[in-house]
Amino acid sequence: MKAVRFIEPGRPPVVAEVAVPVPGPGEVLVKIGGAGVCHSDLHVLDHGVAGAGECRGFTLGHENAGWVAAVGAGVTGWKEGDPVAVYGHWGCGHCHACQQSMENYCENADSLPNPGGGFGADGGMADYLLVPSPRLLVPLGTLAPREAAPLTDAALTPYHAIKRALSLLTPDATAVVIGVGGLGHMAVQLLRALCGARVVAVDVDERRLEHARQLGAELAVNSRDGTDAAARIRAFTGVRRAAFVLDCVGAQPTLDLAVQIVGRNSQLTVVGVGGGVIQLGQLTLPFGCSVCTPLWGTRAELQEVIALAQSGRIHVDAHYFGITEGPRVLQELREGKIMGRAVLVPDLD
Repeated sequence: MKAVRFIEPGRPPVVAEVAVPVPGPGEVLVKIGGAGVCHSDLHVLDHGVAGAGECRGFTLGHENAGWVAAVGAGVTGWKEGDPVAVYGHWGCGHCHACQQSMENYCENADSLPNPGGGFGADGGMADYLLVPSPRLLVPLGTLAPREAAPLTDAALTPYHAIKRALSLLTPDATAVVIGVGGLGHMAVQLLRALCGARVVAVDVDERRLEHARQLGAELAVNSRDGTDAAARIRAFTGVRRAAFVLDCVGAQPTLDLAVQIVGRNSQLTVVGVGGGVIQLGQLTLPFGCSVCTPLWGTRAELQEVIALAQSGRIHVDAHYFGITEGPRVLQELREGKIMGRAVLVPDLD
């Protein structure tokens, strides 16, 4: 089968022929219906995978959905043809956090060989994905796998972040989403679905800002001029400023903007891996402001995200490409040319 492969840090991905995996005891083979293309894939290509040692030569792709193709000995509850989403962060499965479905906060993460498919283990940018345990599968119901694949990260990550801040997101509060690409365009929809707070969208791309307006953002601000952007947002929020800022970029300019607009008794949440830093001290942020760096979401929350999509309250603005187009799509993502979420679909080759 064809697969989009990571070779080593700093090298571009390649499309290569690899063998179709065979599920062993307790494993499940999934025929891929869609694999999302994420900025985290670019981070892997540039820097490798922290905690995965000197791993070389694995298939990319951590946003995956498809159909059960085969099950190994001892697997129950799933049969061939079942449509499934694959939970992307693979923990130990037995620690306190994993027992609560919080494998994203697995207590044994540092001792595991890798954190999941596409992050050291083979991921889903291929025809098939070998999943190490059936606990990592979530039923899709009537959702098409290629439409559902990005829900496993592009929707799950902001959903988890927003849930942590829901007590602050009252109807008289304001939430700001910085970066309205793959994660951000889902964050705008999730805020509209989950709370009554006003939503502000921030980006440097006017096309994405217009998309955010269509999705329900009440104010869309171009942040190329950081000072003017902060002033416009503060004029909108008033003296209370933002109760919740979700930075889906994490670069220094976006974090600097976040600090300027966040209010007292608030939450500043960073999910982007842009490499920026925040100075944290008693007088560097408004009083009562917490800084949060959540990782992904839980298995249970993935079920909740899928339920939101099944009901039509959220949807991914997805664009579909074949597996062989993977390297080009990743480069276009790097260049900022991808709107919404790109998804690789084996059947399109």
